[in-house]
Amino acid sequence: MKKKTTLGVMLDVSRNAVMNMENLKRYFDVLKKMGYNCVFLYAEDTYEVEGDPYFGYMRGRYSKEEMREMDEYGRSVGIEVIPCIQTLAHLTRISKWNQYVMDTPDILMVDDESTYEFIDRMFKTLSECFTTKRIHVGMDEAHMLGRGKHLDKYGYETVDVLMTRHLDRVCEIAKKYDYELMIWSDMYFRPWNNGDYYIGKAEMPEEYIKALPSNVIPVYWDYYSKDPQRYDDMIYNHTQLSDKTWFAGGAWTWGGFAPHNGCSIKCSPPAIEACKKYGINNIFVTMWGDNGAECSKYSVLPTLFLIAEHVRGNTDEALIKKKFEKLFGIGFDEFLLLDTPNNVALPEDTSNPVCPCKYMLYSDPFVGFPDSTVKLGEGAKYPEYAAALYNVAKKSRKYGYLFDSMAKLCDVLADKYELGVKTRNAYKAGDKTELYRLANEEYTRIEKNLRAFIKAFEKQWMKENKPYGFEVQDARLGGLLYRIGSCKKRLTDYCKGSLDSIPELEEDILKYKAEGESIYLNLYANNVTSCVM
Repeated sequence: MKKKTTLGVMLDVSRNAVMNMENLKRYFDVLKKMGYNCVFLYAEDTYEVEGDPYFGYMRGRYSKEEMREMDEYGRSVGIEVIPCIQTLAHLTRISKWNQYVMDTPDILMVDDESTYEFIDRMFKTLSECFTTKRIHVGMDEAHMLGRGKHLDKYGYETVDVLMTRHLDRVCEIAKKYDYELMIWSDMYFRPWNNGDYYIGKAEMPEEYIKALPSNVIPVYWDYYSKDPQRYDDMIYNHTQLSDKTWFAGGAWTWGGFAPHNGCSIKCSPPAIEACKKYGINNIFVTMWGDNGAECSKYSVLPTLFLIAEHVRGNTDEALIKKKFEKLFGIGFDEFLLLDTPNNVALPEDTSNPVCPCKYMLYSDPFVGFPDSTVKLGEGAKYPEYAAALYNVAKKSRKYGYLFDSMAKLCDVLADKYELGVKTRNAYKAGDKTELYRLANEEYTRIEKNLRAFIKAFEKQWMKENKPYGFEVQDARLGGLLYRIGSCKKRLTDYCKGSLDSIPELEEDILKYKAEGESIYLNLYANNVTSCVM
């Protein structure tokens, strides 16, 4: 008898963008039409825990009533909603309130009884809201486990020993609520693989196999590789851990404002084929929101649709595209235009994710070290991208706003992408005429277009998410707008002679990773300045 296939998505609501209830239901409807039957709700602290008022405080957390509502709606359309939480690491946001005992700023204190009382409250609240008996408890990337206050208090123990003991306690609590647990599997591979997750086909050490409780399901996550052999090797390794292993791929929504469908579409098919080879019938697609969750979850509909079709056995590209257009009213390739804000100065392997649309948006005109990645002439592509995006925006009432906001971002980048390089070149050449022209034309045009983009992006955010978290976007984009004006004034003052020099422009831009080639640099605080943020 053929096993039932579970095909789901994981919605990250922990990186500031907490989907509002109306949009969440709309998304469930879209997923069901494509053939998905479950949703993992990745919420680090964006859900109510009864008795913990600081948990998710001012973060737009879902109330118990909202969680019950989403569960009920999911069941009504055939979507199982599975909480995907964290019970060890990735809890940095809660450490600021000094309400919890932490090992490091993002890891709970293993062995402290208050930790297990807290986890009990998590399970109790979620069990009262969701009907599923499955729960994903995270436990990934706890790299510094036992190396903070736990080391001071209890002495040194290896990560695997601490993980095993902690998981045993979590399993014990879960039994009270009849939960079947799922965990990210990387912490079962790193201790015996020099800290790395990925390893070629190998026989796992017996002690690590035995350390995984029989009622815990490991989840192998991989959204980076295009090599079929890596998926084959890693799934083989996972089958030694458990015959209930799940696979988690990715639809890249976590590289800034624009998606990376191109990368996702390259990585997904070989993963699906490896799953089929080893009888892995439970698959879900992660949609992370690293560093601000700027990217709309609708922007990766081509990836999600292609994955669903491949899982069903349809690998006919032409048929996939035909079915996509029939369902969404926009051509598959037209939808992929949402990727284009990142399609400048591409590296040789064009399927690798890069995010110039974010780091070059925020790169400072005077101290922008990412300027070393700029290839002059590439900025001319942005008006072309904008025109194509505006064209699609006119065609769709339902999804037009996505294309409009990305088109307006391209309007900004048409001038902003090369701005720092042009400014520094003119300054070092002593060309005040060119500096004055830049200030009055490019800088002024950026201010105008940036205001238009902010307005469009706010519309997108408020349509899809709760307002919480947009204060971060206001601060970042508002800061950029002010900084453009500030730099413009200093350039004008220098050209008029009221400033003798602009010290920042006298320094050389040192090579950063690659020269004349786009890179992946998604952390706002790291790319906006070399100073302390």
